[in-house]
Amino acid sequence: MDTPRNVPGAGDAILRCLNRFQLHYDGAVYYQSQQLESYAEAFARLRQQQWLYACRCSRKSLAGISVYPGHCREAGFPLTGSSAWRLRVTDLSIGFYDTLQGWINENPALEHGDFIVRRKDGIVAYQFAVVIDDFRQRVNRVVRGVDLLDSTIKQLYLQTLLDYPEPRYMHLPVLVDSHGNKLSKQTLAAPVDANHPSDTLFLLLQLLRQEPPLSLRKAPVNEQLAWAIAHWSPKTLKKIPIIHAPE
Repeated sequence: MDTPRNVPGAGDAILRCLNRFQLHYDGAVYYQSQQLESYAEAFARLRQQQWLYACRCSRKSLAGISVYPGHCREAGFPLTGSSAWRLRVTDLSIGFYDTLQGWINENPALEHGDFIVRRKDGIVAYQFAVVIDDFRQRVNRVVRGVDLLDSTIKQLYLQTLLDYPEPRYMHLPVLVDSHGNKLSKQTLAAPVDANHPSDTLFLLLQLLRQEPPLSLRKAPVNEQLAWAIAHWSPKTLKKIPIIHAPE
């Protein structure tokens, strides 16, 4: 969705990498850029119920503010493409059980405030798009990094407003470098080595404390995945917020 940051050929490279690791997908590939009509329909529902309002606050004016103070909530600005769109968040407690992190309970109004669902440039915000995507793809289990745990309450709030079913969540520890930075594009981490998928998968199973047998180190990828599925145990990760990647 973030078209200004899209790199030509990156999508095809991701699919080739998944195929190298035999992480096959069901049906056609789902592209967010082809789901604009679905996002528009959901926006229309929320707009009709008056959950959306236009916000003209700049990033500079909100610098250092973690909870949106509601400057534009009652301003009555027209809900046009020239403004960001925020979602009204009511004062209530939302809880869910994370398979790994346990019971999580937050009040989104106190923790986040009204949050943006559509940017000023017209791009649909991650928090909004992923809720629609999960619903349309009938996703019932979400497994992702613990760095996205803070986003879950916002997504649950949206699911409630749109009357969508709630998936089950599991948030795993994230890999960090020697400075404690998450391995990501933003921290200039090296990409996944798709030339040696067996070595990479075996290392990841070790880092996730799944204790793979040494005989599995050079096994074909399909055998490693079969072993991992049969022996997967998240219990060993319950008290680990981060995993240090090898140098």
